[in-house]
Amino acid sequence: MAQEPKRRSLGKGLSSLLGDPLSKKNDTKSEVAKPSNVVPVEFLHPGRYQPRQKFDKDQIRELAQSIKDKGILQPLLVRKHPDKEDAFEIIAGERRWQAAQEAQLHEVPVIIREFSDKETLEVALVENLQREDLSVLEEAKGYNRLMEEFSHTQEELAKVVGKSRSHVANTLRLLGLPEPVRQMLDDGKLSAGHARALLGTESSLPLAEMVINQGLNVRQTEKLVQKSNAPKKPLRPKPVKDPDTVVLENDITNLLGLKTEIDFKGNSGTLTVKYKTLEQLDDILERLSRGGSMTGS
Repeated sequence: MAQEPKRRSLGKGLSSLLGDPLSKKNDTKSEVAKPSNVVPVEFLHPGRYQPRQKFDKDQIRELAQSIKDKGILQPLLVRKHPDKEDAFEIIAGERRWQAAQEAQLHEVPVIIREFSDKETLEVALVENLQREDLSVLEEAKGYNRLMEEFSHTQEELAKVVGKSRSHVANTLRLLGLPEPVRQMLDDGKLSAGHARALLGTESSLPLAEMVINQGLNVRQTEKLVQKSNAPKKPLRPKPVKDPDTVVLENDITNLLGLKTEIDFKGNSGTLTVKYKTLEQLDDILERLSRGGSMTGS
């Protein structure tokens, strides 16, 4: 007998916060409504704590067609709007609300709950994470907002969203990337794996462009970052020539009319004569063939 697939678990605290809208233990809250309750679409407003920032128009149209065929299978989760009378703020289900309007529905089923601002953001974040609807940057921004506005620690966040503390920490670190690199990640040009690898370098922008242009995978990106961070070998300074050598170079240069360099190595060395044209080379060879006579240029 096939087992039902495991559902991703809610974070601790949120399972009791959300619970089962139909269970008796939740009926004690005066604001709980049955899922069969419907609200006009114009009474609903997008949530101010919605972590999702992008909605794919094609997916909205597909969902609208599904709603036309089968209706809305899962009610929207809402709370009374904190600023508008006789209105509701969407906590979970904004995509369904948009699709319902696309399908020209006038009413949608809702569950009304009493949630604080902190609980609203927590629930909206977890609901989107469970559906895998958030981009990694939207997830990071949601975590950051909980920390900044509601003083969550990373440990508390991990419990709330049902993730490991290291996952939360690594996701938050992505916000430290330069804005152009974050945009590449948001546009899908870089994966989350690429972005995490680029966190390890101060040259993330030029390396990100190289990754995209060369189509590097995550492992290749990690090696690129390692190579970029490797200490550079210091350049050896050119030895300073003594004044006698410089005078001798100038004398030979004036004699030949060509740039000359002398490099001493103990009692031996190298004499380098630099020419710019083949005619100058022919002139040197002709002088040498005459037995080394070098009188004038």
